[in-house]
This record gives sequence, C-alpha cells and structure tokens, in this order.
Amino acid sequence: MQNPVVCVAGTPLKTLITGRREESHTPDQRFLSSEHCILCYGKLGTSITETVRLVYCSRSAVVSIHAKWINDGNSSSRRQGVCRPRITKEKGRQRLSRLVKQNQRQTMAQLIAQYNAGSSASVSEHTVKRTLLDMGLCSRRPSRMPLLTKHHRQLRLQWGREHRDWTMDEWKRVAWSDESRFLIHHVDGRVRVRHLPDEQLLPSCTAGHTQAGGGGLWWTFSWAALGPAVVVEQTMKAADYLNIIADQLSPYMAFVFPTGNGIFQQDKAPCYKVRIVLEWFEKHTDEFHLMSWPPNSPDLNPMEHIWDVMERQLRAQTSPCPNISTLRDRSLDIWYNLSPVMY
Repeated sequence: MQNPVVCVAGTPLKTLITGRREESHTPDQRFLSSEHCILCYGKLGTSITETVRLVYCSRSAVVSIHAKWINDGNSSSRRQGVCRPRITKEKGRQRLSRLVKQNQRQTMAQLIAQYNAGSSASVSEHTVKRTLLDMGLCSRRPSRMPLLTKHHRQLRLQWGREHRDWTMDEWKRVAWSDESRFLIHHVDGRVRVRHLPDEQLLPSCTAGHTQAGGGGLWWTFSWAALGPAVVVEQTMKAADYLNIIADQLSPYMAFVFPTGNGIFQQDKAPCYKVRIVLEWFEKHTDEFHLMSWPPNSPDLNPMEHIWDVMERQLRAQTSPCPNISTLRDRSLDIWYNLSPVMY
C-alpha cells in the first residue's frame, strides 16, 4: 500500500501531486503554504479529518478555509479593493511628474493635495512616495551655490566652449586662486527640493547664498607647486589685494613659470576688478597672463575641491576651533602639508 502524501508548509507542488520528494530543487520553485496544502487536499477529495492529520493544522482552520473555498472560490480573508489605488498607470505617473516639475520645492502634503484635487480616487502618502522613488524623483537638499542670472549662465557656457579643447599641458600652465571666508550664510537644511540626479545645478534646484563679512585666507596653487597662503584680517579691499599680488603672486609666478607663459585665474570679486588692480596686471603681461573668468562660478575652480578636503580634515580633528584665529592657524598647517596628489 502506498504511503499517504504528507503536505506541510514548504512542500513543493510537484511533491504534493506525485508523492515523490526530490533531493534538490531549482531556486525558482514555488513552495506551498499550509493554506494552499489544505486547498490541494480538498481538490483531491481528501476528507477534513485526514487533511487535519496531514497538514498539522487545527480542525477549525481546515474547515474555515475549506468552506471559503466552496462558497467563494477563494480562501483569502482579505477584503478586496479596500486599499487605495496605486499610481501604476502611465498617465498617473506623468501627471505626478508634471506636478513636481511645476514646483519642485513643495512639500509631500502639498503634492498629495494637488494630485488628489484633480483625481477621482485619492492616493495615499505611501503610494506617492513609492512612485516618486521609482521615478527617480528623490527629495534632496538644494545644492548651495551663488545665484546665477541668465547672463551669468551664458558667460559660463561661453567660457566652457572656449576651454573645452584645452590640452593637459595648457591646464598645467594655470595658477588657480581663491579667497576662503569662514563666516558665511549657510543654506537652511530644512528646505528640500525634489529632482532627478542630473538636475542638481538647475536654478529651480539650488539655493543662492551670499558671503558675509569677516576675515579669511587667500591662496593660490598650480600643477607645479602650492603657492603662498595669506591671512586676510578683514574684508579685502583693492589696496590689500594689490599688495598680495605684488608681494606674493608675482614671485610665485616667476618661480613656477620662468618663461612667462603662465596664466593666472581669479574670480570676479569687486576688489579684483578695480582699475588700479587691472592696470597692475596689464603692466605684468610679460610675466604671465590673466585668464577670463565667468562671474559667480566657484564650482569651476579646482580650489573648491582642495578647500573641501581641508575642511574635512579640520572637522576630523578632536578638539573644535575655539575662535577664527585658531581656525586660520590649523588651515595654514593643513595647506602647507597637503599631499602633492591633491594638486
């Protein structure tokens, strides 16, 4: 006499039907729950008592599942259609994307309210969040960068086109400079913006900031060597900058580019554009040339990367800086000990 087929949770369907248990199974085989086993035995004509013995369930559970199958054709006890609809249709996803693009700074509550206002069926916050993530529209903090007007963006594009074909040897001739201030207005971290990964620098996804007063450091570097770092005690004026480029920059450029083929980069700070400063550069064109630079474009300056590395090292120190003077001293120490691979 053939032994009865024992069906318990985890029994493969093929084993239930054939009565043969295989030693190994492929990863995509589906295993049956106790509920499915009860239904299978019912379809095979097995009695309630025998089913209870085979699946190791209570008699009331077997009777309940069997009765639901007989009456409804489905053993599931979950009410159908009670969940809010998912935004699975392409039209719903497109409409949600349009609402985000109209105002990328709106909150989740505002976005849901707008979507449900023009829809016959409301959607839940969980559904909207899941759909937005699936579409790549994650909520992120706005990228912190200076405000750019349309004219600024045109000048940046023009600068990029003029320099896109530069060779590595040409870039090696550039000496980069920057003035880093320690007192700045930070973007409020509570403001968030939802955008695709390649949209972080769009005007609608950035938060403009302005630099505040206070001292800092002015420094320069090139492919060949680090340049001088000068402490600026207060807001730099044209006379202060003129002293720096005459006393610090000129000797550095003569040392690094003795043939006079060097190119010096500076941004569009007001004190850099004063007439006496521009006249000084014109008188020293035989020593080096001044690079054209688009306004409000610190992100194009590799000095930003070096300053980011230095800032990480400053924050990694165990004791915080008690004042600006200590912060400057530590910054100078990190600057003059930077690894050559950084520049």
